[in-house]
Amino acid sequence: MILKLFRRALEAYGISVAFVLILLALWEVVVRTFGIADFILPPPSRILTKLWTSLPLLLGHASVTLTEALLGFLLGASTGISVALAMARSRTIERALSPLVISSQTFPKEALAPIFVVWFGFGIAPKVIIAGLISFFPVVVNTTRGLISVDPLILDLMRSLSATPRQVFAKVRLPNAVPYIFAALKMCITLSVIGAVVGEFVGASAGLGHLVRLANSELATDLVFAALIVLGAMGTSLYLTVESIERAALKRWGGTIDTLKR
Repeated sequence: MILKLFRRALEAYGISVAFVLILLALWEVVVRTFGIADFILPPPSRILTKLWTSLPLLLGHASVTLTEALLGFLLGASTGISVALAMARSRTIERALSPLVISSQTFPKEALAPIFVVWFGFGIAPKVIIAGLISFFPVVVNTTRGLISVDPLILDLMRSLSATPRQVFAKVRLPNAVPYIFAALKMCITLSVIGAVVGEFVGASAGLGHLVRLANSELATDLVFAALIVLGAMGTSLYLTVESIERAALKRWGGTIDTLKR
């Protein structure tokens, strides 16, 4: 069983792992050959050593960033889905909210970070709000599209069966929107990490963004890269978690639309 799982993992990720290892080896050789200073570009061996020796420090800051990212993701996703439901239900609401939703994406969220720090202080709130804003727009757009882009023939079938609007929503629109929703959620879960880090850059006393800012000011480039590795692992883990939830949701809802189409 273990060998079978290992063989599957090797088939799925073997090429990617080999490519990364080759890049790391080239990186190590170039740095050693040309004698590049560690504060400019440390070799991978030094970065991995720093990662190991600073693991408790990194994990402590990572827990703060993870909390901010998850809360921001939940805020952006729940708000985005709620707005999308309202827009899909009423054309009047869609016309009223669409300009606001679009305009919310016309300015960089980094510009709002200092304002949020002034309004809400240096605590967790500004980071959560920034992460939520970054997650909001993709969820609104994808969910709205999934709710309204239903095959007209299926809607005609439901009307011929005297289905109520609530039944149409539960049996047709929501199942049709599930793939769209999760496509947005998988993107937003990683964007929420970026939003949390952006907020930490502006003003924070903990978190990986705060740690990167401090390490950069001290020219501790190896610690910066170690923090980036932890951030990458965090984002990948969150993405894979949402992806596993998506597979379960598609098993639950995916067959409904297919049955109606047949």
